[in-house]
Amino acid sequence: MTRNVIRTDNAPAPVGPYNQAIAASGQLIFVAGQIPLDPKTGEIVGGNDVVQQTEQVMANLEAILTAAGATTQDIVKTSVFLADMNDFAAMNQVYARYFDEASAPARACVQVSRLPKDVLVEIECIAVIG
Repeated sequence: MTRNVIRTDNAPAPVGPYNQAIAASGQLIFVAGQIPLDPKTGEIVGGNDVVQQTEQVMANLEAILTAAGATTQDIVKTSVFLADMNDFAAMNQVYARYFDEASAPARACVQVSRLPKDVLVEIECIAVIG
């Protein structure tokens, strides 16, 4: 099995001992959980607005997938972590712009007690290309 690290300056740099994504065997791309960090400033985007935060998270995911030669249409699984499940509908409005119901990936969505930097949303994904 081949294993390649995916890195791009168009998404936030890792803030710990992990990579933005790993491509395995040239087909599977495992993207680390993304939070709403601006890749240029490293600052949180969106304040207490889950819509703005989700938009930045999706932009970060897209940038990493692009660096790996993939798109959001190649995503087969996402995991969404919310600080408050009451934000589900607002997050889902943004999320739905990236995936139509007919071909949307499998998804899990859970409320967690806390996210890095006290953000409102984090999303990770698995994509398949080739």
